[in-house]
Amino acid sequence: MSILEISGLSKEFFIHRQQRRIVSCQSIGLRVGAGEFVGISGRSGAGKSTILKCIHRTYQPSAGRILYESEAFGQVDLAGISDRQMLYLRRNEIGYVSQFLNVMPRTSAKEHVASALLASCASERDASEKAREMLAYFRLPEHLWDIYPNTFSGGERLRLNLAHTMVKRARLLLLDEPTASLDAESKTLVRDILLKLKGSAAMIGIFHDLEFMADVCDRVYHLEEGIIA
Repeated sequence: MSILEISGLSKEFFIHRQQRRIVSCQSIGLRVGAGEFVGISGRSGAGKSTILKCIHRTYQPSAGRILYESEAFGQVDLAGISDRQMLYLRRNEIGYVSQFLNVMPRTSAKEHVASALLASCASERDASEKAREMLAYFRLPEHLWDIYPNTFSGGERLRLNLAHTMVKRARLLLLDEPTASLDAESKTLVRDILLKLKGSAAMIGIFHDLEFMADVCDRVYHLEEGIIA
């Protein structure tokens, strides 16, 4: 059974100053089964991240349908549901790992990870305990847990992003270059946890590391200039 089915997805950006329309992706069609890991490959600028951002509704699609089998709402079109429903899904069902860290001001690393569980009504004690477990798994040194992450290195920030998203065990997990600035040991940690999640979560991942992709993905869609080749 498909947990996500995309048809005719397109996203255009209009640059008002230059009166230009830029097509990022067009006529995208793909599906993800329950417990399946689907990869998206392609050169930088091909439109890969745009697809994930449309699913997460960071971008509003210009056209198309994104049908998602929600635990709370049944089948919904992520391109057209209300902002309130989308916010609920982000908090409880859909996880997104970005290459870039976005943390509330004056929030420590541990608080940032715990906040993912507190948003879905977990107790403070449970959220704090699981946050510590996830930070330890991704081998962020304990002396950094109570520090503001703006001082972290690129690799530390990415591992914190992974911990923040992985701690809540989403039903649909979106991964935008989750190994981009990681060393070989950290990549192994990411691969192992993704393989462990397969079967309980559906996942879509963007990777430039084709060897890593071959280890974790069931199917791969290749994108060229915004179109699936």
